[in-house]
Amino acid sequence: MRQSPPITLIQRFGSAANLNTHLHALVLDGVYQTGEAEGAPLFIEATAPSNEQLQTLLDKIIRRILKLLTRLGHLIEEESVPYLVRSENLDPDDVMAPLQAAASTWRIAAGPRAGCKVLTLVEPALSLSKGQALREAHRTRELCANASGFSLHAGVHCAANDRQGIEQLCRYITRPAIANERLSINRDGNVVLKLKTAWRNGTTHIVLTPMEFMQRLAALVPRPRLHLIRFHGVLAPNAKLRSTVVPTPAPQTTAGEGDCQHAHSKPLRMTWARLLKRVFDIDIEQCPCGGKLKLIAVIEEAAVIEKILKHLGLSPQPPPRAPARRRAELFDWA
Repeated sequence: MRQSPPITLIQRFGSAANLNTHLHALVLDGVYQTGEAEGAPLFIEATAPSNEQLQTLLDKIIRRILKLLTRLGHLIEEESVPYLVRSENLDPDDVMAPLQAAASTWRIAAGPRAGCKVLTLVEPALSLSKGQALREAHRTRELCANASGFSLHAGVHCAANDRQGIEQLCRYITRPAIANERLSINRDGNVVLKLKTAWRNGTTHIVLTPMEFMQRLAALVPRPRLHLIRFHGVLAPNAKLRSTVVPTPAPQTTAGEGDCQHAHSKPLRMTWARLLKRVFDIDIEQCPCGGKLKLIAVIEEAAVIEKILKHLGLSPQPPPRAPARRRAELFDWA
């Protein structure tokens, strides 16, 4: 029996904070094989794929994705040609649909410029040279396949002992949507996002009003309870070979700075003190004099807590919550 162990990460953003759903997969260059005898599974290394094999795989992926989108109602097939469902045919109760449709087509969802293209800053001097360089790079790039707007890249490789390279690759595929150092505010109060690399037409920046920028960010937020990291094969949560493939760290014997680290087989909850320090930067275990504090007693009775707070001149009631706004108010910017 052989199983390959990829890790798939779902990314919803492009280089310009646009909605561009794509997948990054970390795959071992081989498979694990188990025999009848008990023991550690044997890893069998695979050879690198060819460009023709990648193109065949991409064609298969495209066919399956189109069938899935058609079955879910996002595509309409007429005379064996799939068409995207028009925006007016979308669910009117889905408030995120207009934002997502606009973010994936480089347009503004709502406001005075609704339906218009996003403003861009272009350097004409970069247009010709950049476009030629990119076209030449795409023609000569190995282990890359492109077809019908889909692309499949398999040219990034790290050796098993290259821990720094693997860490850098993991950091890249788990990066956030926007880097703070590429964001700025111009004199008109608009948000200017600098592209990591200039486009073929010489575009170097995109310009959005603050509300348009919030629209773009809202479209990038995944729906609730959607896991963006998926484990497959022997790395799946219920895989039988996971315990033999994934190294298990030694269990923590003392609680301290690393009390949130735990062995895979026996997870431990992070203490409230560590949660407060991580979220609010409040260390309740540290005395202002530099000493270490320890817990003496815990007061849980509401009446006693209220009496103590009143004696200290503090309000025993928590601050009121702001009322939730209606959906119509959330997107009424005209």
